[in-house]
Amino acid sequence: MSYEVKIGLSNKHLHLSEEHIEVLFGAGHKLTPTKDLVQPGQFACEEKVDIVGPKATLKGIRVLGPARPETQIELAMTDARAIGIKAPIRESGKLEGTPGCKLIGPCGEVELDHGVIIALRHVHLSDAQAKEAGVKDKDVVSIKIDGERGLIFDNVLVRAGDKHEREVHLDTDEGNAAGCGPNSVCTILK
Repeated sequence: MSYEVKIGLSNKHLHLSEEHIEVLFGAGHKLTPTKDLVQPGQFACEEKVDIVGPKATLKGIRVLGPARPETQIELAMTDARAIGIKAPIRESGKLEGTPGCKLIGPCGEVELDHGVIIALRHVHLSDAQAKEAGVKDKDVVSIKIDGERGLIFDNVLVRAGDKHEREVHLDTDEGNAAGCGPNSVCTILK
């Protein structure tokens, strides 16, 4: 049995804590939503910052909301290498032992001692969707992408729960390797 899921390509972005939002954008600043994302309650913001590494700077990188308890920067491996950061592949929120960087906003700067990751590829599913697919939260599955540059990706983490909606998240390096576009889908293999 296979279960089809739309692919969402995740470009470089960051999630900010309330404290860092205020440092970068000014006291009392609230994030400005520009577009709702597939995952319930999450949105792309008008706000952008520069991410500074030892070798280079990524300019105008989009902030995603809402605010998080801890600031997290998600880059593709190509982006991390370009700015001189050796970022580990990690599940979102697992930031212990990760490298840091400098963030520059219109009102201030933040020097992070950790928080930069390459996001572990993952599939979001609601509880009902996970049951349909025959998987559960924290399972690790493979996904198959058909097409001219079709691939099978192993080590895809299942993130299931009431705050999730059916979508696979690959970063731009992974999506480009498989020739993914805006309407790409994959199937979960068990």
